[in-house]
Amino acid sequence: MNRLREYLLKYNKRYIVGGACLFVTATMVMAIPAVLQRAIDQLASATAGNTSAAGMPGDAVFNDAVFNDAVFNAAPWALAIIALAVGQALVRTVSRSLIFNAGRDVEYDLRNDLFVHLTTLPQSWYHRQRTGDLMSRLVNDLNAVRLLLGLGVLTIINTPLYCIYALTLMAMMDLRLTLAALLPFPLMLWVIRVYSHRMMEASVSVQERLADISSSVQETLAGVSVIKAWGREQQREGDFAQLNERFKNDSMELVKLRGKVFPLVRVVSSLGVLAVLYYGGTLVVRGELTLGQLVAFMVYLNIIAWPVMALGWLVSIYQRGRAAMLRLGEILDAQPEIASPEGGGHRAELRGGVSLENVSFTYPSDQARDPALRNVTLELEAGTSLGVLGATGSGKSTLASLVARVFDPDQGRVMVDGVDLRNWNLGDLRRGIGFVPQDPFLFSSSIEDNIAFARDDLGDEELGRLVEIAALDTDLAEFPHGMDTQVGERGLAMSGGQKQRLTLARAVARDPAILVLDDALSSIDAATESRILDELESVMEGRSSIIVSHRVAAVRRADRVVVLEEGRVVEDGTPDELAMADGLYSRLLERQQLADELEAM
Repeated sequence: MNRLREYLLKYNKRYIVGGACLFVTATMVMAIPAVLQRAIDQLASATAGNTSAAGMPGDAVFNDAVFNDAVFNAAPWALAIIALAVGQALVRTVSRSLIFNAGRDVEYDLRNDLFVHLTTLPQSWYHRQRTGDLMSRLVNDLNAVRLLLGLGVLTIINTPLYCIYALTLMAMMDLRLTLAALLPFPLMLWVIRVYSHRMMEASVSVQERLADISSSVQETLAGVSVIKAWGREQQREGDFAQLNERFKNDSMELVKLRGKVFPLVRVVSSLGVLAVLYYGGTLVVRGELTLGQLVAFMVYLNIIAWPVMALGWLVSIYQRGRAAMLRLGEILDAQPEIASPEGGGHRAELRGGVSLENVSFTYPSDQARDPALRNVTLELEAGTSLGVLGATGSGKSTLASLVARVFDPDQGRVMVDGVDLRNWNLGDLRRGIGFVPQDPFLFSSSIEDNIAFARDDLGDEELGRLVEIAALDTDLAEFPHGMDTQVGERGLAMSGGQKQRLTLARAVARDPAILVLDDALSSIDAATESRILDELESVMEGRSSIIVSHRVAAVRRADRVVVLEEGRVVEDGTPDELAMADGLYSRLLERQQLADELEAM
């Protein structure tokens, strides 16, 4: 909750002015019973005087003159009450606008800060999270915080303000009657205290169950093709029904707690009303209290009835907001592991030299397993190309991710131009490296927008050239709207090969000093792959490239090739040198040549 103070201070002027308006509103509200008291006492006095003058004690006979006189005397008081009611309504509207809008502005700022912070967190952090849970926090939990900072803050101000204001006026009227009205209050505070902690736990549970539902829906929609292919619709329906049942049960538990708190608070406050009616009536009969004072006293008691009853509701709002802020705080407290060093780090335009010195790495989620890379040492001179070959699980993608600084090594150093990646300014490093991951990701927009995502200043000629480099020109002719064709969510409207080529065009658009292709041609046929490699040779001339693949054909054009096996470099040399050696590279080359011959038959 301490973190919220920073946001509250940003809008403290609105809260202060809103609080002042609440005080003005309360003053007008408190003035109405005082006016009502004087009107009743004056009318009672006038009626008693007229009855006495008529000579009929004990029998209040109202003729037209007495009635008109009463109406005339009551008119100013009625107008005063109307004026006060209209005034407090106007000021109340201003106060709510200020406080509620401040709460929404805090929600806006907090959502922006959360989004920006999420973009700084590394992939290792996302590997431990569920997308549905994160979405639930950024929607449902933020709504709970907004409710706390809007309606909750208003209630926090109003409750003590109205109680103190009204009780002071009541005590000035009759201290004994005020004490009688306050007798049930300790019982009310005890009820609130007992249920407060239970409501906090129930609120957290409800929000967690809602996150589980969000995750289930997200996974089901993302994998709907797999679910249908395997005929597992009923299983997913059953799993979702169980999650929904848990959510319903936890929600009902929270509703039951609220259902107990509000009636209990109302019953306890009603005890105060009974005490005032009994004791106050006795005082009026004795002549120690006027009828107008008793009526005003009852109105004051009615005024503070809602703020007092709202204590139970306020506890619920506070506990839900507190639980939500704790969950949001878990995101904000997560520290970005991949960031620029203090002071901004080394800043320069990348030349393209890459080297790894005794690099070892184990994925955070696989600490119990063997390292993905073990003591890897290699060097790539600026302006040359390196092929990385190996079977599935050999560490190829890990090496590519370390060069692109998606992760940092556990041991050793990854350097660019002789500078450890951890000492580079992250912005300069990202601008100088074009990374095409193994799993291509496209945004649900047009083909042009996906390519231009890398740069904002791409012209039509550059876009056309990038399409040629990625061998997408023949595909564009088949698309209904050319470059404006929508690719669908995550590129569902495109084939695997088209998605890979589109992400390749996006990476080349960056005009990088280092291009890293992590098995980025695996879904492309041999002829198209050969054409793309021809184009890349001319594009990357004088620049560095790292081509990761499990196919020899993709790395045969590289200046050097390293072969990985179980996270270690087992072969290193030119393609011709490795082809002549009796190693894994030559065996893979023979298998590929045989497969090509069989395919040609």
